[in-house]
Parts: sequence; structure tokens; C-alpha cells
Amino acid sequence: EAPYALTLAPHTFYWFALDRRANQAAVSKAAAEAELPLVTCRGPWEGLLLGRDKPPLESILPNHLRTRRWFTAKDRAIQSARIEEVVPIPSDKPIGYLVAVRTTYRDGEPDIHLLPLALARGDEARQVPSAAAIARVGFQTGGKQTEGLLYDALWNEAFAQALFRLFARSRRLSHDSGEIVASPTPAFRPLLASAGDFLESEVVTDEQSNTSVVFGDLFILKLFRRIEEGPHPELELGRFLTEEREFSNVAPLASALEFLRPGRQPTTLAVLHSYLPNEGDAWQYTLDSLGRYFEDVLRRGGERPRSAAVPLGRLAAEPKIPALADELIGPYFEQTRLLGRRTAELHVALAAETEDPRFKPEPFTDFYRRGLYQGMVSLAGRTLGLLRESVDRLAEPARSEAKRVLELEGPIRKRFHAIRDRRISALRTRCHGDYHLRQVLYTGKDFVIIDFEGEAERPASVRSLKRSPLSDVAAMLRSFHYAAYSALCGRVATVRPEDFSAMEPWARYWNFWVNVVFLKAYLDRVGDAAFLPRERQELERLLEVFLLEKAVYELRHDLLNRPDWMPVALYGVRQLAESET
Repeated sequence: EAPYALTLAPHTFYWFALDRRANQAAVSKAAAEAELPLVTCRGPWEGLLLGRDKPPLESILPNHLRTRRWFTAKDRAIQSARIEEVVPIPSDKPIGYLVAVRTTYRDGEPDIHLLPLALARGDEARQVPSAAAIARVGFQTGGKQTEGLLYDALWNEAFAQALFRLFARSRRLSHDSGEIVASPTPAFRPLLASAGDFLESEVVTDEQSNTSVVFGDLFILKLFRRIEEGPHPELELGRFLTEEREFSNVAPLASALEFLRPGRQPTTLAVLHSYLPNEGDAWQYTLDSLGRYFEDVLRRGGERPRSAAVPLGRLAAEPKIPALADELIGPYFEQTRLLGRRTAELHVALAAETEDPRFKPEPFTDFYRRGLYQGMVSLAGRTLGLLRESVDRLAEPARSEAKRVLELEGPIRKRFHAIRDRRISALRTRCHGDYHLRQVLYTGKDFVIIDFEGEAERPASVRSLKRSPLSDVAAMLRSFHYAAYSALCGRVATVRPEDFSAMEPWARYWNFWVNVVFLKAYLDRVGDAAFLPRERQELERLLEVFLLEKAVYELRHDLLNRPDWMPVALYGVRQLAESET
């Protein structure tokens, strides 16, 4: 999670790292206790979706969307939310619908959001978790007032099973404007044969830019919430790595669910992956390591660590790891090296020769470089503008830190000049696009990379563009920083507020040397790959630019979605903007 995940509680996936006890706790509160809007229905509840009762439901949808973690346009004013497509999911009895909602804003292009909807009554309604509830529905039947609960249908076991059967049977589901088609990969059938007659479903409660459902211990379904016509990066990269490259350190793609309409490009609704046994994600593994690290530091006492010898952006200089760092962080270094190698192997696989234009490497042209610069400057302008509007509403220490960052607007913009003013002698390739510790599972012996959706706040067409793989590298380096400072700020660990000043240099120390180890392992494995700049100085400049871009993106994400995480993002931006070049 983070804007991009880095996040501290970030961007998906928690996917395969499902804590079932936490899941059960999340559903313990009855939805009937929640404060929900009331909509009135004058006939069957389907009238809310298809008939004269649509306007009451549509009127409450803007507020509902704003409360969802997967809603990515929190900085845009919603003008309307209109139901456009309603597709019943076949089952023995009517249980729910996939509903496409067209969301328009006061400015900019509209979005299409996908809502699985069902209605519960009586005891069934009382079992619906509050996180899934959308609205109370009032009925007038034979002079008697009754009430139901409109909710997210993925929490309905029968609906989830019906959705899974679309994949299992490779169904083609006809609709007025097209059809929904399941398209399995060769990896799907062998897995399905071992599944038995029933795979219990369970919703992953940590909402991200989509919603995931685990089926038994074999599959995980990811339903996209903001859907777009055209190629989806999760599906494209999943197929390419699973079928073309047979890359073993990713979750194999099993199938996809697409909406096909005559004369238009497919719209990806969901993907199905193999569920991989694991011990959690690399984020939690890192936090556990940091907890031990800070305990050791507090126990040993003594002087503060010496500052790193080189700026963060020049980690490629590969300074020698001091004995103190090896003593305190050594066990984690081994896993960091492994993660660096697996990251490099992913990039090598994506950059290999191919005639597929979607994956064929391309040069870092002047035109692309200028466009990249404009995008970075625009992101910085929007982010700092939003921060300036919000600074007085922030609590300390975020307010003071925000003011310091706003004073650095000039240096921040100047840092991006490096990509505008100098040519880059490297190739661009497809990348992960949202790479961080939450997107990596730890099996106990190895790492598996997941979630190739990219930064969901950007259009799919942008996420599918080829970039320098160093953008993924920078994102992972930023994720290490997020882990260190989230622990330091007490967000996920036990460092006391009164110990912050004494422990902050140690957080920097950990972050720097972990970054060094990761980058050295990455560069050693990549070698002289054509997607890296030929000159070391070019590599350093490009890495510095991507580090700052990612930090600014994180800042915007946290400001819009979780302001209580703001200090971590602000520290990151300031440290990068103030560092030597």
C-alpha cells in the first residue's frame, strides 16, 4: 500500500499472504449496526439496478465510492455516478450482479467502476460484514414496511462460487452489449483437476486498488474495480511471464475474465492466479527484521552511527559494508541480496529478444525523455499544490515537515532537470510498475513477485508504457525507506516516540546499507544489459530522478488516502531533495 505501494500498508497483495484470523475478526461486526444510507425500492430490488428506482441508488454511489480504498480519484470532485451495465452472474437462483458504474467528474475523463452487488434480508443481512455494506433498502410490500441490505456480493459465498465457475467452465456469458468470456492458460486445467468439487472462498480484507478472493489453497481471484477498455498490464505481463518466459519467480496466471464487445477492445474484469504457499510478504519479513535491529541498537547503546559516505542516489558506487552494519543487519543482508537477484532476473526476462511489439525493448528517445520530464514536473506541481492546501489541517509532526518540504519546491523541480537535459544511452522495457515489498512473497527459501497491475491511479495505457527498469529498482529502494521509517515512527513497530531522535540516525543507517546491498546484487546479476545506461554517472542520475519521482508519488498517495502516514513520505521527499547530487 502506498501510493504505490510502498506502502506501508500498501498496494495489494496481501494477496496471497492472507491472515485468516484477522479476516474472521473483520466480519464479526454486523452490517446492520453500521450507519448506512437508506434507498427506497417500489418493487423487486433489481429495480435499483435496471428500473425506475435507479436514481435513488445512483444518488448515494458518489459517497460510497469515496469511502472505498480502491477508489483512486479522491482528489477529484464527482459530478455523477450512473449505472451503465448490469450482468447477472448465473447460479441455481438469482444471487447477484456485476454492475458497471460510469463516474464523471467536474473535470477530466470519466472512470468506469465495477461493483458486484447483492441483497440480503433478515438473518442473512445481520451476517454481512460492515466493510461490505453499501446501503439499507426499504420496501413497501402489501402495506408492510420491510428492509434489506445492499452489499458487495464478493462476500456472498454462492456469488463467489458462481464467479469461480465462470473460470472453471470457461463460460461465455452473453449480455445485451457483448459477452463476458473466461480465457484459461495452459497452467489452469492441471490445477483445477486437483481442486475437488468445492473450494471455499474467502475475501482478502486488506482492500487495495482491487478486491481479491482466495479459493481454497489453490487460486486467488483479483477483481478490478476501475476497469478500462484495452490491454491490461496485469493480464499482459502475467501471460507473457507465465507462457512465453516460463519465469518461475512469479505467481502463475491461471485465467482471465474479459468483457468483449463488437468493434471494441476487450475490457479485463478479473484475473485468476495460482495461490502460492508462503510465509507472508517481504514487507512483514522486513518489519520483523527491523524490530530485531532496533532492539539490538537500543540494547547496545553507544555513539550514533557515522553518516554514509555517498549520497543515496549514488549507491552504485558500492561502498564497502562496515563491520558494524554487518553485525547488526547481516542476516537480513542475505535475503536482500536474493531479492536483488530475483529483481534483476525479472528485468532480464522482460527485456529478452522478442518480436511481440508489446514487449520488444525500445530506445530512450529524446521525445520520450522530454515527456517523462514533463510528467515528473507535473506530478510534483500537483502534489505540492495539494500539500500547500492541506498543510494547516495536518497534525504534528506532519505539519512542520510539510512546511519544510514546501520550501524545497525549487530544488525538487531542479532535480528533474537531469532527465530533461541529458540523453540516456539505454533501452526501455516493460516493468513491474508498482514494485515494493508488499508485492513480493517470501516462501521461506525464495521470493515470488506478484501483482503486475501497476500504479492503479494511472490509466492502463500509461501503465503499459515501457520504462527504464531502474524505475522498479528505485521503487524498491523507496520501499526499504518506508519500512525503516514506518518502524521508527511507531506505525508498525515499538520504537517509542521519545526515542525518535536517538534512533533516526540508525534508521538512516539501516536504510542506506540495505539499499547498497540490494543494488549491488541487482547490478551484479544484470551485468551489461542494454536496458542500463552505459556510463555509471548516467545510471546514478537516472536512479536519483526515479527515487525522487517515487517519493513525490508516495507523498500524494498518502495525503489523499492515509494522512496519518504522512511523516514517512515527507521524510523521504525531504531527504532526497536535500541530498548532494
